[in-house]
Amino acid sequence: MTDVDEQGRPEPPLAADEAATLLGFPDYQRATFEWKCAGLDASGLGATVAPTSMTLGGLLNLMAYVEEHWFSQCLHNRDRQPPWDTVHADLLRESVDGLIGE
Repeated sequence: MTDVDEQGRPEPPLAADEAATLLGFPDYQRATFEWKCAGLDASGLGATVAPTSMTLGGLLNLMAYVEEHWFSQCLHNRDRQPPWDTVHADLLRESVDGLIGE
């Protein structure tokens, strides 16, 4: 049974096999993002906070892209899957630059 914290996030396993760990931590990160964005409308997801130009919606896209990259390409040595197979590297670079405020 998975323990959940006071925000309803599944606690990642502290002592588990590799598969449970690889699945547990992204579940926790996804739940954290969902908790922090709960109740936001499209305007809230599209807002920016200086010094970055990245929106929460943009951050969600970046997180999904990175997760897809790690699981498909790094872990399973597969090509990117749709819709990420058509994302250009410059778009990702813009997202990262926006995140760090460059």
